[in-house]
Amino acid sequence: MSEAIAYLNGEFMPLGRAKISVLDRGFLFGDGVYEVIPAYGGRLFRLDQHLQRLDHSLRAIRLDPPLTHSQWRTVLRELLQGDGDQSVYLQVTRGVAPRRDHTFPSRPRPTVVAWATPMDAGPPRPARVLTHEDIRWQWCHIKAITLLANVLLRQEALERDCHEVILIRDGKVTEGAASNVFAVIDGVLVTPPKSRHLLPGITRDFVLELARAENLPFQERDLYAGELAHAGEIWLTSSTRELVPVIELDGKPVGDGRPGPLWQRLYRRFQDYKQAFRRER
Repeated sequence: MSEAIAYLNGEFMPLGRAKISVLDRGFLFGDGVYEVIPAYGGRLFRLDQHLQRLDHSLRAIRLDPPLTHSQWRTVLRELLQGDGDQSVYLQVTRGVAPRRDHTFPSRPRPTVVAWATPMDAGPPRPARVLTHEDIRWQWCHIKAITLLANVLLRQEALERDCHEVILIRDGKVTEGAASNVFAVIDGVLVTPPKSRHLLPGITRDFVLELARAENLPFQERDLYAGELAHAGEIWLTSSTRELVPVIELDGKPVGDGRPGPLWQRLYRRFQDYKQAFRRER
């Protein structure tokens, strides 16, 4: 793929030329939100759901959407290059203010930037994860760009030879630092219910749809940290990594230390769906 094309405030340009002001509130305060949207075969996947979540995040930070859904579709499709699997990163901040002040500018002009990058091909690498107290803020249902806590948690996982961290709040699983969490408990697929403590994942919801289509029993309920140690399988989901099996938790094997049969079943179903989606051009 040639150099990525960026969209910045109404203009398309090479990504390396896209610049923002040091007075942008996203740079100064992390005052903004974002989305990551996968594309298969040159088609944006679950775009309506991603745009609805973007609207929710913008409302939560009291910022009017800078573009309509129709305008977003036009912009985001223009960024795709070829038919390979890609992901589009989209960010909206409250824009440039005349001075650094915590309060909102009276007439904000949002900064909008987006670009596409290739996604990794092939099956996901099975993950080793650790558990950690959830040290983030209280409004994790907003897809905000203020991700320092997530960055520190993922870095700790990396330094301990792990791929991800599963977060625990008041004895209950919330999510990963950059993923949603599923566990197979006594043959039942369990994932924490939506709340302000976790991001409402688009891939999370899709996996539940696949489970329903496969007649797999599942529950959206509180998942307790103690249950993870006895889970037959643990999975992570995200828009770019899709459906990842966890083979080790806090240094101990999950199940028999290999991707489990339910993961394999839903992963195949996921890939079948993607192939059909690619052909719907």
